[in-house]
Amino acid sequence: MRVLPGLRLFPCTCLLWLLTSSATAQPPAVLPTLDQIEARYAELARTPHDLTDSERLRQLFELDWQHRLVVSPELATSMGYAGRESQWSDRSAQALERRRQERAWPERVVASIDRDGLSPEDRLNFDLFARDLEMAAAQEPFPGELLAVNQLSGIQQSVPGSLDQMPAETVRDFEHILGRLRGVPTLIEQNLALLQRGLEAGITPPRVVLGEVPQQAQRMIPDDALQSPLLRAFTRIPEHISPAERQRLLDSAIALYREVLVPAYSRLYHFLRDTYLPNARESIGLGALPDGAQWYALNVRNSTTTELTPRQIHELGLTEVARIRQAMDALIIEVGFDGNFADFLHFLATDPRFYYSSEEELLAAYRDIAKRIDPQLPRLFGTLPRLPYGVRALPAYSAPSQPTAFYYSGSVNGHRPGWFSVNTYNLPARPRWQMEALTLHEAVPGHHLQISLAQELESLPAFRRYGGSTAYTEGWALYCEGLGEELGLYTDPYARFGALSFEMWRAVRLVVDTGIHAFGWSRDRAIDYMQTNTGKDRHEATVEIDRYIVWPGQALAYKIGQLKISQLRSEAEKRLGKAFDLRAFHDLLLAQGALPLDVLEALVRDWLERQVVAQDRQLP
Repeated sequence: MRVLPGLRLFPCTCLLWLLTSSATAQPPAVLPTLDQIEARYAELARTPHDLTDSERLRQLFELDWQHRLVVSPELATSMGYAGRESQWSDRSAQALERRRQERAWPERVVASIDRDGLSPEDRLNFDLFARDLEMAAAQEPFPGELLAVNQLSGIQQSVPGSLDQMPAETVRDFEHILGRLRGVPTLIEQNLALLQRGLEAGITPPRVVLGEVPQQAQRMIPDDALQSPLLRAFTRIPEHISPAERQRLLDSAIALYREVLVPAYSRLYHFLRDTYLPNARESIGLGALPDGAQWYALNVRNSTTTELTPRQIHELGLTEVARIRQAMDALIIEVGFDGNFADFLHFLATDPRFYYSSEEELLAAYRDIAKRIDPQLPRLFGTLPRLPYGVRALPAYSAPSQPTAFYYSGSVNGHRPGWFSVNTYNLPARPRWQMEALTLHEAVPGHHLQISLAQELESLPAFRRYGGSTAYTEGWALYCEGLGEELGLYTDPYARFGALSFEMWRAVRLVVDTGIHAFGWSRDRAIDYMQTNTGKDRHEATVEIDRYIVWPGQALAYKIGQLKISQLRSEAEKRLGKAFDLRAFHDLLLAQGALPLDVLEALVRDWLERQVVAQDRQLP
C-alpha cells in the first residue's frame, strides 16, 4: 500500500493522490489567495477568450494545483512549497462547506472548453480531469468527512507525520514547526466537532475497530516531552545552529508541549475513550449506514475504475482463491511436506527458521532484498527513476494497528526520498518467506519505481504525474510481485509460496471486502476466511480485516488492477510472439501516469495494433 504525505486517507487511501505543477521545475515563491484563485477561474471560464482552449486547459491544471496547495498547507509543505508552513488545513464546518462550493470553479472552466477542438493528447487530459471532477461530485452526498478517525488514520496520530515532512535545518524552519504546533489545538477542536456530528448522525467507524484509537492519542503525550512524537524535530536540532538558539527553541517547544499540546491531546483522548468509542456503531459494513449500498457501490467504482458490481467481484474473488489454492497445493507437494494445507500453514507459522528474533535483523534482511533487486531492474525496464528510496520501520506508536508495510512517496521538489516502511511489531507475524514479495510490491519495481517515474513525466499535467487510479497503482505493485523469478528472486520454494500467499491475500480481499460491505458478513467470518486461505496469524488477519472495514472498497483495487495488467501482457505476448519486448511493454505502462484501467487497456491495444502493423510491413 502506498501513502502520499499531506493527503487525506479516505482512502483512498485513493490513497488520493497528490497533484503538483507541471509547468515549473521549482515551486512558486508566493501562492495566490483564495479570492485571487476564484477570480482567475472566472476569467478562464469566460468566452470568448483571448487564449486558445489548449492554453486555457493548461492554465486550469496549474490553477487547480495552486488551489489545492492553498487549502492544504500540509500538502504544500510535503511537496516543498514555501509560505504555508505554520498552518493546517481548515476542517471547520464553514471551510468544508466553502470547499464544496469551490468545486464549481473548475467545473465552469471545463464546461466552457470545446473538447473536440483539442489535440488528442489534450483530449485525454481533458477527459481524465473531467472524470475526476465527476467522481468528486458523485461523492458529495456521502459524508465521508464525519469518519474523521479510525485505527489507521486521523488526528489522534497524524500530526507527527506532517511535522516530519517539514524542513528542520534553520532557526526559521523550527519557528515554522512551533507555529504549526500552536495550531494543533484548533485542529483537534475541528476534528472533535466532526466526530460529534458523526455520533449524532450515526455515522462512525464500527466500535470494534476503535479500541486502540484513544491510546493512539495518549501516546502523543508521554510525561517526558522529548519522548513525544510531536517534538521529534527538537531532539535533533542541527549543530550549526548556535547553542543559545538551540536551547531557546528547545525550551519553547517543551513549554508549548506542556501548556498547549498536552491539554489538547488529553481532551481528545478523553473524548475518544469516554464519548466516541462507547457510542460508535455496532455494525461493521458500510451498507449499514444511510445510503450505504450506494456509497459502497461508488467506492467500488472509484477504486476499480470498472463497472463491476460487488456481486461480480465477489464471484471473481472466489474463482481466484480456488485457482491460487491449486498452485499452493502443488508447491506443498513439491517441497515434500507430509500433511494437508492447514498443517503446512501451521508449520510455516511456527517453525523458528522462518522468523527473525530482532527488529534490526528484519530490517537488514529487507534492505538486502532491495539491494539484490536494484541491479536487476535494467533487464526489465528501459527507464528507471532518479529519486532514491530507503527501508525503515513504521513508528512504534502506530505499528500495533497498522498493516504489514506502507510505501511513503518521496518528492523531487521536497528533496525527500521514498520510504519502504515495514511493520516490525509482533515479529512472529513477519515470516521470511513473504519478504521478497513484499519488497517487490512496496519498493521496486512496485510503488517506488512507478510513483517516482510518474513524478518525472514533466510533459504531462500535474494530475497525471501525481494523481490517478488506485487500481493502476496497486494493480501494478501486485503485478510486480509476479516478476520475482524474472528478477532473480523466489529461488527458495518457500519464497515462491510466499508470493502465492500474497496473491491469495489479495484474492481473499475481493471476497471479504464485498462480503462485509455488501453481503452482511460478520467480522469473525471474514477473519476466519482470511486465516484459512492465507496462513496469516490471528493478529495480522484481524488487522487486515479491520483495515477493509474502515476503507470500504479500497482493497479491491489490487487484484482487479493486477488481473487487467497481466491480461494485457499475455495478449501482447501472444500476438507479438518472439517480437515481444518486455522492457518496451513495461516502459509503455509506466509512461502515462496512473491511468484508469479502461484507458490503460485502450492505450495498450492501440500500441499493440501499431506493433502488429510494423511487423507486417517487415514481412517479405
